[in-house]
Amino acid sequence: MRPPPLWLLPLLLGGLGAAAPRLDSFSQLAAPQHLKLHLYNNEQILSWEPSPPSNDTRPVVYQVEFKYVGGSWHKFTEVNCTDITVTRCDFTGGGRSKGFSGIYFVSLRVRAKQGERTSNWVTLTWFQRYCNVTVGPPKNILVIPGKGSLTTHFSPPFNVTKEAAFEYRVHYWEKTGAPQVRGPFKESSIVLSNLKPFRVYCLQIEAQLIGRGKIMCQPGRSLSNVSCHETAADDTTGLQVILIPVGTFSLLLVLTGACFFLFLRYQGRVKYWFQAPPTIPGQIKEYLKDPDQPFLEALDKDHSPKDDAWDSVSIVSSPEKEQDVLRTL
Repeated sequence: MRPPPLWLLPLLLGGLGAAAPRLDSFSQLAAPQHLKLHLYNNEQILSWEPSPPSNDTRPVVYQVEFKYVGGSWHKFTEVNCTDITVTRCDFTGGGRSKGFSGIYFVSLRVRAKQGERTSNWVTLTWFQRYCNVTVGPPKNILVIPGKGSLTTHFSPPFNVTKEAAFEYRVHYWEKTGAPQVRGPFKESSIVLSNLKPFRVYCLQIEAQLIGRGKIMCQPGRSLSNVSCHETAADDTTGLQVILIPVGTFSLLLVLTGACFFLFLRYQGRVKYWFQAPPTIPGQIKEYLKDPDQPFLEALDKDHSPKDDAWDSVSIVSSPEKEQDVLRTL
């Protein structure tokens, strides 16, 4: 076969060069970007950013598949994650599906599809739900103040299989004091005892997921909202409330009786202690103010004996005594 003329080569090469962009325009579709897995309590949601736009006006749909370690890729049957237009797949959003089990390692992958064009698969790294989940606070929290105590009742953040269990811790503090922690507790009813009566305490409850067997990871966790409650009086405080006024009244009675007894026994001394101090007579005060005045003469004049004054004199006699007097004369 004879080679083509040299003048024909540029035309042939130009034709091949023009055909290449046409092939590129219908080549593989751009893949989704930035896969993100949301695991919070029972929520299991995979989301991603859409493929970059193109000149093709046909809708872009996405396909999600999963597989376990050592297995093959599978499509979702209980939830709609195949040929969807939204950029998220909720594994717990439909039918009987409760999401992936907590102890198995799972991998996910997503690709975009537009007509006959498809993108490469974008794979999410392996995850294990009980290791990667963020555990929320307990639910339905009820706090009952008691005698120097606070009793809390609540329910778990979500149900777990026998491969895991919850432990609880209570963060509490007096309203003006330092925070303290009690726990871990395995029960969903906790009593904070030995608290001060008539004091306001604030608390938060934390749930921690503990795996059994080979699960050694520490999933994330969060605290409940702050709630404050005032403790009631304990038995000791109630007894003190009764005994303090009774004791005070009894002490007052004893002191009153003792004071009365001492007054009777030492009455003379008490009168001596409480008698008025001696005072200087008024005449002496006047003399001390002016020693030149005839003070002594004034005193003699004021205190000189006065002549007895008689208004009348009566003589009482009897006839017998008068005769005797006359005979004597």
